Amino acid sequence: MKLSTLTSALVLSSIASISFAGDVASDLLDPAKIVGAVATPKAAVATAQALLDPATSIALMQKGMDPATFTKMAQSAMDPKTVSAYAVFADPALYTQWATASMDPNFYMGMATPMMNPNTYIKWAMTPVDPRVWNAGMQLVNPALYTNWAMAPLAPANTNLMLAPLNPNLYTAWAGTAVDPKTYGTFGAFVNPTTYGQITNMANPFAAFIPAVVPAAAPAAKK
Repeated sequence: MKLSTLTSALVLSSIASISFAGDVASDLLDPAKIVGAVATPKAAVATAQALLDPATSIALMQKGMDPATFTKMAQSAMDPKTVSAYAVFADPALYTQWATASMDPNFYMGMATPMMNPNTYIKWAMTPVDPRVWNAGMQLVNPALYTNWAMAPLAPANTNLMLAPLNPNLYTAWAGTAVDPKTYGTFGAFVNPTTYGQITNMANPFAAFIPAVVPAAAPAAKK
């Protein structure tokens, strides 16, 4: 009974590790999500620990064999919303977190823990006999892999991607993102005209010709 319980626990742990590694690999291959994987010290520690697990490298290898992975990367890179994800680097609080983490022993312990764990080295030593590695290696002799890559330029997703630069809406969306204060995070106020108020009007040579709008007085209450 105890052996069965232990086996079940190991299987569930392995499944959870594979699932987590797949999620990390997906985030690292997405220009919009990779920021969240490395921006904060807590996220960086989790990502570093995941990269020291061979399951993450295997997941990256498997995804790298699929042309759809690179299509999604390009689609994400061309999406104006991706720029907003990098606004976190304009937040001074982020650098405060890193400064605090640099003086926190737990931060360095979190980075070093996998390297002090014998299980990490056992996993890497067992990688050559891992079925996932063999399956990925066997894909290199699978004609379907090369057929998939050869047909990739004709896939509707890739065709739409190649035609995207001809779509004026793409540039309109990028222009809207460029002037949107939310794109710049904490420093968004600097690109927001309403921040300067009267100063903006003073710098406008036509401000004197623009009639001031005076709100109408509220009607007096009847007695």
